[in-house]
Amino acid sequence: MKGSLSEHKAGNRRFTLYLPPSYSTDSGGFPAVYVQDGSSLFQNQIELLESAYQQQRLPELVLIGIEPENRLNEYTPWPAASLSDRFTDFGGMGYHYLSDITNQFIPLIEENWNVIREPQSRGIIGASLGGLISMFALLKYPSMFGKIGSISGSYWYENAAETIHISSLKPGTTRVFMSVGSEEGREKQSIQRHMLKKTKQVHQSLKEKGFTEDRLYLSIEKGAVHHRKYFCKQFINALEWLYGKNRSTL
Repeated sequence: MKGSLSEHKAGNRRFTLYLPPSYSTDSGGFPAVYVQDGSSLFQNQIELLESAYQQQRLPELVLIGIEPENRLNEYTPWPAASLSDRFTDFGGMGYHYLSDITNQFIPLIEENWNVIREPQSRGIIGASLGGLISMFALLKYPSMFGKIGSISGSYWYENAAETIHISSLKPGTTRVFMSVGSEEGREKQSIQRHMLKKTKQVHQSLKEKGFTEDRLYLSIEKGAVHHRKYFCKQFINALEWLYGKNRSTL
């Protein structure tokens, strides 16, 4: 048996839904993971995912790949100047986006599909700016998501690392997976060159706030640059660490 991928729309928001092989409306609910940037992190990963189910490294998950309407606006927590003439400025509508996802979108998913409604099973994950806004979901709605996946999160973003550092965030029962490539930002002239350093700073800030090793994990992938190929690999690692049974083997 294989899972299924299908395209849907909620209001103006498009999303790709992955239902695992044994999904049924009659069984117990499935953990739901809300993924930024649509299905780009998982559309080519289904075989790996289902292999992890078969090997019992991972429980079966429902994945909801949310398409951004404008990622430079929706995945940034406040406005900032563009890093390049080729792009528009960052719109900083991230809190509005998170409010929409939390108050409108997730209730719609939970009403229409058989997913567990407890925060401990509800995850949010993304890469790059999607990884940044996934971490800010924890700051803005700390009791909503029990699993946070921040893959190559854009912590170079103006005042992002500092805001996390001074926040009153408490660990509670939330688990956070972070990853970054050892070569990310190395060739950049802009503030993106601080990618590795800023990610380490955020990780250290969370440790200082009481996140212990079983609640917080940072993977620094040797030789990896800021590229979707590495994001997709870390996506599976993130799910296994956040939801899996053999977390200590990573």
